Amino acid sequence: MQKRKLIEVALPLEAINRESAREKSIRHGHPSTLHLWWARRPLAAARAVLFAQLVDDPSSRPDEFPTEELQRKERARLHNLIERLVVWENIRDEKLLAEAHAEILKSTDGNPPAILDPFAGGGTIPLEAQRLGLKAHASDLNPVAVLINKALIEIPPKFRDQPPVFPGLADSQIRQWKGTEGLAADVRAYGAWMRDEAEKRIGHLYPKATLSDGTKATVIAWIWARTVTCPNPACGIEMPLVRTWWLGKKKGKEAYVVPSVVSAPAHPSRQRVKFEIGHDKAGAPTAVADGTVSKTGARCVACETATDLKYVRAEGRARRIGSQLMAVVAEGNRQRIYLEPTDKHRVAAAADRPTDLPDSALPEEALGFRVQAYGMTKWVDLFTNRQLVALTTFSELVSDVRERIIADAGTASYADAIATYLGMAISRTLNKSTSICSWDSSPKMEAVRGLFARQVIPMAWDFAEANVLGSSSGTLQRTSSG
Repeated sequence: MQKRKLIEVALPLEAINRESAREKSIRHGHPSTLHLWWARRPLAAARAVLFAQLVDDPSSRPDEFPTEELQRKERARLHNLIERLVVWENIRDEKLLAEAHAEILKSTDGNPPAILDPFAGGGTIPLEAQRLGLKAHASDLNPVAVLINKALIEIPPKFRDQPPVFPGLADSQIRQWKGTEGLAADVRAYGAWMRDEAEKRIGHLYPKATLSDGTKATVIAWIWARTVTCPNPACGIEMPLVRTWWLGKKKGKEAYVVPSVVSAPAHPSRQRVKFEIGHDKAGAPTAVADGTVSKTGARCVACETATDLKYVRAEGRARRIGSQLMAVVAEGNRQRIYLEPTDKHRVAAAADRPTDLPDSALPEEALGFRVQAYGMTKWVDLFTNRQLVALTTFSELVSDVRERIIADAGTASYADAIATYLGMAISRTLNKSTSICSWDSSPKMEAVRGLFARQVIPMAWDFAEANVLGSSSGTLQRTSSG
């Protein structure tokens, strides 16, 4: 008779659910920070399920537990083990993991089956199988998932217990390098070198902001508004297309954009929109009067002409949608500082478009992809020129890093491993470095939203361009060191 497994009888679901939900707020060291994946499964739940489906329920071993009372006590002991296993802080407790592995060996006659996940996605199941001392096999049809799984479960064991090769790093700490400590140290060190080298090459495109007292501050993001020419012949202004004027909604520190129509300096007879920063709650945008774009159309801030979105789409397909800088977001003392745009920052953003860009097209129709209707028909159309310069620079530097690692006495396979992780860091940075990213003005955030907050690529009217050389969320410094 086939033995019943623990999962078939009872599990400590409250503890498993609690720890699975808690994982959503854990960032440092969590696999979810390696690369974005849509349907990532909770690590705690996978760990518990793998253990419980391999370990016998005490009722299946009547020779050891002949009475229901003894079976209940043994089941409670196993549940206690699971409750400790699912706690995030215990994932590196070697003694606890060895205890769990011993229970698995006892129930499988010392020969546990290999774990196969043919559609492994974010790699949760093979990763947790490996953590429990089991042999794991993973595959997927999506190349991103395959790369995530390689980075999680294939590469780390190859370089276990090895010291880092970055010059001077291993000598700076006289100790034994355990597990993936050396690999992680090299990823951080070479990632920092790559970021510093990028600043040497393109740092002039990311100037600091000048505060009211004359001091300098690192820019977090530049907030832009897309523009089209007002169709009213009597107006003809470059009308901003803005979803919301709000910049920050933190109580007592509210900030928003205030548009006004002024004469153009070079052509007094022409008008343009000027953007200032407001803080007075009395003049703050309301739900009724916030932004210039709705689901039905747009409104000109100068002449109040209502414009159908069909016109905006036609302008986009004719490559006549422009952009105008609305605000600069700088780092303050535990707060965001919102500044009016200056010529210095406008000029810095006007980078020349790289010439060696991939020419791949967006799908003509795809569920959730709405940008094609506005003339964005290629992937490169989703980025500003400055973002494209940064992307190509980082991509070139990954190749440079690989050569440096080999020169620093690393093997080719080790250089490939570090390059893989740095390539994934660039990919994560890219999620917050497109012209479809928007600014989250909510009190707890005040940050750039990632493009893939949902599985769609919608049109973004006012967009946030992150400073990829800074230290805020979504920058290369954060993604390569986390």
